[in-house]
Amino acid sequence: MEVKGNVYILIAYKAPRVDLAVSLAVWCLLPMLSLHSGMLILTCFFLTNSFLQLFANVSGSVNDEGTCQCSVYLPDTTFPVQKAEQLEIIATTLSEKFEAELSKITNLTILVNELESLDKNNVLAIRRQIASLQNRLKECEENATRTTPPPYFPPGTCVHRGPMNVSQPYVAKLNWRGFSYKYGSWGRDYDPSNPENDVYWVAPLNTDGRYLEYFRIYNSFDDLLLFKYTYERRITYGEGSGAALYKNYLYYHRYGSRYMVKHNINTNTEVLRKELPNAAIGNRFSYAGVAWQDIDFAVDESGLWVIYSTENNVGNIVISKLNETTLDVLNTWQTRQYKPSVSNAFMVCGVLYATRPLNTKKEEIFYMYDTSTGRENRVSIIMDKKLDTIQSIDYSPIDQKLYVYSDSYLVRYDVTFQP
Repeated sequence: MEVKGNVYILIAYKAPRVDLAVSLAVWCLLPMLSLHSGMLILTCFFLTNSFLQLFANVSGSVNDEGTCQCSVYLPDTTFPVQKAEQLEIIATTLSEKFEAELSKITNLTILVNELESLDKNNVLAIRRQIASLQNRLKECEENATRTTPPPYFPPGTCVHRGPMNVSQPYVAKLNWRGFSYKYGSWGRDYDPSNPENDVYWVAPLNTDGRYLEYFRIYNSFDDLLLFKYTYERRITYGEGSGAALYKNYLYYHRYGSRYMVKHNINTNTEVLRKELPNAAIGNRFSYAGVAWQDIDFAVDESGLWVIYSTENNVGNIVISKLNETTLDVLNTWQTRQYKPSVSNAFMVCGVLYATRPLNTKKEEIFYMYDTSTGRENRVSIIMDKKLDTIQSIDYSPIDQKLYVYSDSYLVRYDVTFQP
């Protein structure tokens, strides 16, 4: 560097390294700073290639005194070691965070793939279950619409194991005397020697619910529906709703006595009268809700029966098998079922079945007594009712139906037997 007057001539050397260039620049500036403590008029540098390119075009000026001068503002040549270290630390931290977040994303990707696979498997399993349920529903619907005939047992036979179910009630009609005659009985005649017999009888009691005075005979069910009766008979001193028709003879309880009466419906004559030993009478042990039914006749496949109570059996049901010709008692069974606790009873194949009301719309066949074994048992067969009270039930072996007299109406049920 040369000094000529107020002009400093800067000789720039090309330094191979930045640190050498900085050292030379400091060495160069010191004398200049000592000469001019104010503004640095001319600065000398020993520069690298990049610095030389930076200062390749530097403009100068001539002051009032004719002195040529130029000003150069140098950048900070101090290498930022601390900043670089901080940047390196930040870069390392960011790299670690990036790796952690990338690991999380990778784990989430694996989990999502597993869930997608699991969801797909579940969907397939659910689809299989839905298809199976649809097939089962289709089978159930087909079974529901398919009419399965009940087991058939020839009329008059006992090759079954007793009643299994009863149908919905079929209301045939109002009794022929009218709505005021709420008590009575009706049914179909049974004659094993004449299976084609199609005779029906209807016997409403008088309005007092006790006195049996009139009955009608019909030669077919259609005649009954059309009020075309064959006979209308008047008898004297019948009592209660316990009458039954068997082989063209009407059997009933004589009014105010223990007598059983056999009445010929063709000639309208009393054929036989016989006392039932020890029978309780006078409405002593009638059925629940039905008065004056102390003696109740029943017919089944084996013949004629009578259902009643005695004082000796403390009001429990007594069953006696009768000779239909002489009305002699052939055999007697004493049950442990209290008669006033049942609403009615009937016989099927030598077995007594008793009913009771569950409510105004349902009756239950709940008790049975097998005369062939002397055993009693509990059963549960529900009978739907159209009216509140059942006054009488008669079973017909010829068509295996129950004939029910209920609050003035004639109702019947089909009986399904257990195979």
